[in-house]
Amino acid sequence: MVQVTKYRKIYYSISAFFVLLSLIAIFTFGLNLGIDFKGGAILKGKFTEEALPIDALKQSLKELNVGDYVVQYAQSNTVLIKLEDTKEETRRAIVNLLNKKAQELSESNKFIQESYSSVGPSIGSELIKKSIYALILVLIVIVIFIAIAFRKVSYPVSSWKYGFAALVALFHDVIIPVGVFVALGKFYDIEITSAFIAAILTILGYSVNDTIVVFDRIRENLSRKIGDDFEDTVNISVNQTFTRSINTSLTVLIVLFAIYFFGGDSIKYFALALAIGIFAGTYSSIFIGGNLLVSMEKLKKS
Repeated sequence: MVQVTKYRKIYYSISAFFVLLSLIAIFTFGLNLGIDFKGGAILKGKFTEEALPIDALKQSLKELNVGDYVVQYAQSNTVLIKLEDTKEETRRAIVNLLNKKAQELSESNKFIQESYSSVGPSIGSELIKKSIYALILVLIVIVIFIAIAFRKVSYPVSSWKYGFAALVALFHDVIIPVGVFVALGKFYDIEITSAFIAAILTILGYSVNDTIVVFDRIRENLSRKIGDDFEDTVNISVNQTFTRSINTSLTVLIVLFAIYFFGGDSIKYFALALAIGIFAGTYSSIFIGGNLLVSMEKLKKS
């Protein structure tokens, strides 16, 4: 049997370390918001033969005076150009210039635009507000649901404390992937997009489901008077759900890593955010949620 409650301070310390790192990254570097939020354009194109070296590509964009931009090669010959300028004439000028530069490398070489999307700053600002409202609403509904679902469990821990423990676990599950993506944004220019917000909402749903499974087993074992005391009941309950949680999460993670390595660029970082969040959520459901109930129960006694 895994001694979950006995070493809860160690598990708290591990979580606190990663949460603290994430908070430091967030407040130090800030969020690298994508065009979904701050406005801008993304031009995706492909060189039919030889790709233009990235330094030469950047120099070409400087010649056009397009303002701030980021250039990334998604694949060997496919390039993503993220622009602050959303004007149609800017898009045409870039495509024409890169096509000309491509033909300088080889007469048969061409630059072909594959996609282009732009978002105005006002739309981006509105999306930020809606994303924040969505996250807050989801958290409120989750806490209310748990408090109602466990309203008949009042001894030795009140039902609202189950909701509080779930809320702390959810904060842990969300802040860690956010911190990781802040670091990726700082060092690898990975942006926070609307797909990332969707991933966070998915993580909230997945994590609370995992946590409720543990809490529900605690409720069942309390009614059956299994365990010498509340701490023992929680430890037994977590161990009874341990294998199920690990197996479920591993199955999902295998799929997500397959998507990350073999899927397209548009879904790659959505899968990565989910993988990080689900890993953190599995940890919190096993080692944090139930232990918080034990800590609150002991604090009540003292």
